Amino acid sequence: MKGKWIPVVGAVALGLSLSFGGDVAMAKEKYKEIVNVSHRGASGLAPEHTLVAYKMGEKMHGDYIEVDLQMTKDGHLIAMHDERVDRTTDGTGLVKDMTLEEIKELDAGTWFNETYTQYANPNFEDLQVPTLEEVFQTFGKNKSYYIETKSPDVYPGMEEELLRLVNEYRIDKDKLLVQSFSKESLIKMNELDPTVKLVQLLSYRANAEISKEDINEIKEYAIGVGPNHTYLTEEYVQTIVSSDLELHPYTVNEKERMKQLIDWGVTGMFTNFPNLLHEVKKGK
Repeated sequence: MKGKWIPVVGAVALGLSLSFGGDVAMAKEKYKEIVNVSHRGASGLAPEHTLVAYKMGEKMHGDYIEVDLQMTKDGHLIAMHDERVDRTTDGTGLVKDMTLEEIKELDAGTWFNETYTQYANPNFEDLQVPTLEEVFQTFGKNKSYYIETKSPDVYPGMEEELLRLVNEYRIDKDKLLVQSFSKESLIKMNELDPTVKLVQLLSYRANAEISKEDINEIKEYAIGVGPNHTYLTEEYVQTIVSSDLELHPYTVNEKERMKQLIDWGVTGMFTNFPNLLHEVKKGK
C-alpha cells in the first residue's frame, strides 16, 4: 500500500508544479502583450504633443505615438489636446480662429518647465506645436499611431483631412488606430475607409454598466473601447474583453494600478510614463 501511495503523491506534486509553472508563464506572457500607449507622448516628462515628447515616448518603449487633433483656421491638423491654446502655449485663443502661421509662433514648451519644475529642461523652451503632417514626416510610415479626432463637430472635414494625410504618407493601416468620444466621427471614418481600425472612447463613471446591446453596437464599427481607468472594476473589464473588444483605459500613471488592471484583463493602457509600464511588462 505504501509503495503505491508515494508515486501518487509525487504525481500530484508534479502536476501542481506544472500547473503553477504554466500559470506563471501565462502571466508573464499576458504582461508582455499589453499595449503601451504614450499618452500625448511621454507627457509626464516632457511638454505634451511636441516632437520631443513623442521621441521620448518611443525611447521609453511606448508602442504607439498618440496624437490628439485640432484644426486651424486654414485647415491644418495640429497636435493639441485642447480647443484653446492657452494651457500648453504662451498664447491665448481658440485653435479654430488661428492660422497655422500663428500657431507656429507660439512657445509650446516653456509652460512645462514652469509647471513641472522637477522635470524642467532648457531644451523644452520655444518648442513648436507640430502638425500631423510633421509627425508623419518625422516618424515615418511604419510607426504605430493612435490618433484622436477631438471635437470633430467644431472642425468639419477633419476626418477627410486625416485620411488624406494617412494615404499621402502611406501610413501602415495595420499599425494605425483612430479613437474618438464622438460616435458620429468614428462612423464617418468607417464609412470613408472601413480598413481603419477604430476605438470608441467612453466617458465612464462610477457604477456604470455596459449592456450587451451597447457592446454589439460598438462592435459594428470599432475594435475596442477606451474608458477612464479611475472607475473601472474587474467585472466591467471582464464584460468588455469577453466580448472580444480591445480595452485600453486612460490614463494610468502608477505601477500598482497598472498591474491590477492587467490582472483584471485589460489589453493595453494609456500612460504619461511609458517607462513605468515598460518596467511592469518586464516584471519590475
